[in-house]
Amino acid sequence: MSSAPRKIGFIGLGIMGTPMAAHLLRAGHALYVHTRSQVPPEITAGGATRCASGREVAGHADLVITMLPDTPDVAAVLFGENGVAEGLTKGKVVVDMSSISPVETKEFARRIEALGCDYLDAPVSGGDVGARNATLSIMCGGKPEVFEHVRPVLEAMGKNITRVGGSGDGQTCKVANQIVVALTINAVAEGLLFAARAGADAAKVRQALLGGLATSRILEILGERMIARSVEPGFRIALHQKDLNLALGAAKSLGLALPATSNAQQLFSACVAHGGAAWDHSGLVRALEKLSNFEIGQTPPAAR
Repeated sequence: MSSAPRKIGFIGLGIMGTPMAAHLLRAGHALYVHTRSQVPPEITAGGATRCASGREVAGHADLVITMLPDTPDVAAVLFGENGVAEGLTKGKVVVDMSSISPVETKEFARRIEALGCDYLDAPVSGGDVGARNATLSIMCGGKPEVFEHVRPVLEAMGKNITRVGGSGDGQTCKVANQIVVALTINAVAEGLLFAARAGADAAKVRQALLGGLATSRILEILGERMIARSVEPGFRIALHQKDLNLALGAAKSLGLALPATSNAQQLFSACVAHGGAAWDHSGLVRALEKLSNFEIGQTPPAAR
């Protein structure tokens, strides 16, 4: 579906936000941006207008997108001093693409709608690779008519775009996604570590697994990072920990047992204890390596 050029605000130009905003520029939209750090040169070179605050962004744009690290960040950008809410006028739309609390999301939607505007939660999955390739999976919560209004804009950034349900349901879906991702990272890490310690070539094992039932994007992308021993993010462990905290907190209130999720969170915590909060989440393998006193790429003791 093609989209007529729109006036779009974009707040949060990090690892994910920068390529997402760049896709919107290439799609012909007028972009008004605000970020805590310096606006990346590819965004200014693409013709984006830098704004001093969320309020200024909302004053220019008809649709405002936020892509921020955590729930308090979104709250501050939307409702803090000189925030987005202060610049909104009736009929505008706020689309939060961050990964945050589903409970707080429902309250944010209520407050934005009280101003005569619309709200869509639209968190994403696919990591930095999906952001760069415009192949993100986007899971949305909000009114059907708002989703359809925003869909053409989302199509510039992603491929699998689904309205899951009402406000907050997109964020609930993202929390479920992060559970599956964390557990799959753990599985890939254990499988590759086992293969390497047993004396097999981990890179060739990964290649063989990619052709079978064990294949996944995580095996393809993050498995390669594990073998290359690269911890450059990507998606930082600290952010994945934040998402699993949301999962475990909600599970407690729902009376659910999520033991494997708890175990993955402990492995992330072990990485953080070794200075890995800013590592890519594929760095979980290093916690397992510490426990096993063996690293992928080492020569197994029996083969020495």
